[in-house]
Amino acid sequence: MKVALSVIFALGFGILGFSQIQGPRLSPQGKVEQKVGLTDLKVEYYRPSKSGRVVFGDVVPLNETWRTGANENTKFTTSDAIVFGTDTLKAGTYALYAKPTLKSWEIYFYTDYSNWGLPETWEDSKVAMKLSAAVIMSSDVVETFTIGIDNITTSTANLMFSWDKTRVTVPFAVPTKSKMQASIDKTLAGPTANDYYAAADYYYNAKLDMKQALAWMDKYISMKGEETPFYVYRKKALIQAELKDFKGAIETAKISSASAEKAGNTDYVEMNKKSIEEWSKKK
Repeated sequence: MKVALSVIFALGFGILGFSQIQGPRLSPQGKVEQKVGLTDLKVEYYRPSKSGRVVFGDVVPLNETWRTGANENTKFTTSDAIVFGTDTLKAGTYALYAKPTLKSWEIYFYTDYSNWGLPETWEDSKVAMKLSAAVIMSSDVVETFTIGIDNITTSTANLMFSWDKTRVTVPFAVPTKSKMQASIDKTLAGPTANDYYAAADYYYNAKLDMKQALAWMDKYISMKGEETPFYVYRKKALIQAELKDFKGAIETAKISSASAEKAGNTDYVEMNKKSIEEWSKKK
C-alpha cells in the first residue's frame, strides 16, 4: 500500500510539475498590421487598461521615458524608408519609446528592440529618430491603451496613440510615388536579361521550342555582353546541341570553358570538355 501511495503521489506531483495553466494577461498583446500605399507597417505592443486609475502623471510618469505600452518594449516595423516631417526613418524594426508631458510627447525610434521595457543603459547613438507631437485632449475615455495607423491615403497616414483622454497623432509619408515610378519604368522598359535567361532555361528543360529558347539566350547575351557568365554559355551550347548545331555548340562550349577556367570553376571546365568530345563525333 505504501508503495502504491508513493507511486500515486509521484505521478501527481509529476503532472503538476509539467502542467502549464495560462491565465489571461492584464495587459494583452496587440498587433497592428497595415499596408499604406506599397509599404508594409507593423506595430507589436502590450495594452494596459486604465482600470479606474489616473494614467498620465500616475500610471505613466510625466517627463520620463516610457515603453509605450506594457511588458516587452513596443516594436515598430516598416518595409520601406518613411518620412516624418522632414526626417527619414530607414526600413527596419525599432523599439518605440515615448516621453509624455501634459502638452506634448517626445517619441523615439530606438534601434535596439530586444529589451524588456526600457534599456538598462539608454544610448543616444541608438536613437534612429526623435520627434515631438502635440497632445490633444478628448472628452471621451479610451479604456485600453491603443496604437493605430489611421487617416490612410495612398502615400500618407497617421501613427496614433490613445489612452484615457489623451490623443497623440504623428503624420508620416511613404514612398509610394518613387516605388510606383520605378515599377512603371522597369515594366515599360521590357524584360530584363534574367527574364530572357529564365524563359530560355524553362524552354530547354521542358523540351519546348529550342529555336525560341536560343533566341532568348542570345538576347540575354546581347544585353549582358562581357558580363555573361560561363553557365549561360553552357546552357546556350546545350540548346544548340538540341538543335543539332554541333559546330556552334562546340564553339559556345569553348567560350564557356574559358570563362569557367578564369572563374576557377573546374566542374564546368570538365563538363564542357566532355561535351566537346561528344559533339565532335557528331559534326
